[in-house]
Amino acid sequence: MSIVFIGTPDFAVPSLRRLAADGFEIGAVVTQPDRPTGRHRNKLTPPPVKEAARELGLAVIQPESLRDAAAVEQLHALRPEVMIVVAYGQILRQNVLDIPTYGVINVHASLLPTHRGASPIAAAILAGEEETGVSIMLMDAGMDTGPVLAQRSAAISPQDTTGSLSERLADVGADLLAVTLPHWLTGEITPQPQDNSRATVTRLTRKEDGAIDWSLPAEEVWRRVRAYNPWPGAYTSLNGERVTIWQAWPLTGDAVEPPGTIVAVPESVPSETQAAAFTVQTGDGLLAVLELQRAGGRTVTSAEFARGRGSLVGERFTRPDK
Repeated sequence: MSIVFIGTPDFAVPSLRRLAADGFEIGAVVTQPDRPTGRHRNKLTPPPVKEAARELGLAVIQPESLRDAAAVEQLHALRPEVMIVVAYGQILRQNVLDIPTYGVINVHASLLPTHRGASPIAAAILAGEEETGVSIMLMDAGMDTGPVLAQRSAAISPQDTTGSLSERLADVGADLLAVTLPHWLTGEITPQPQDNSRATVTRLTRKEDGAIDWSLPAEEVWRRVRAYNPWPGAYTSLNGERVTIWQAWPLTGDAVEPPGTIVAVPESVPSETQAAAFTVQTGDGLLAVLELQRAGGRTVTSAEFARGRGSLVGERFTRPDK
């Protein structure tokens, strides 16, 4: 059984490694080109899937786009019986989907039809959901609209960030793919159409999404802190200096100060906020700040942040663009 694996970020690596460990013949790995990184954008960094493929001794192909005729011809020449796509970063056209005999299988980090699109994990956290999961889908020309072969759910804990949940769902997806693929290849699975009436669609997260709007309720700001960790980070401004909040916890409380104002920690707080040195007034409730980072600095606790700055109470966080 010849497979072409198509993927790019860390999320795709466990699936690639699992297929290799289970003895599947992987003819080639397709991933995005190396991209410039670093402070001055002068260092080319390979995607995580490329690094994993090299460790496994697999051939790597890095076209700028799978819409290029030459790239499509290269896939044809590999004569794959099935292609596996995990977070590649491009929508595949029908001429690519038609190449393998057994179709193109996708590992998607949501319980489809909810959270189709580019940012399903962050979307689940932003929506305040307590459960998400992974879907194995037979791809069609739409965006995550193909019929589902298998699904597995996973709980979202209050401490989960997009980073931690991504790691867990990557392993769930790898396990589910390994169980599902053999049954698909032997014709034991009937694809189940998605209920389009229940569909929700996510968009690619943008850097500006991380700017904190303190007029929102504390619960919503807290979800953004978690959803935008590790990127782009939920950020704000204090006296003109950019500050990113990495960990926080929502508290109830009357809106006695303008949103963004730093206030003292209430006398009675839940155990999750015992380490907080200060809270921030929101549009509804308080946000207890646990870990944060000044621009160019390291991540510190709120107690370390406050140390040496005198009393922060009464100072005010503002949106960086204001």
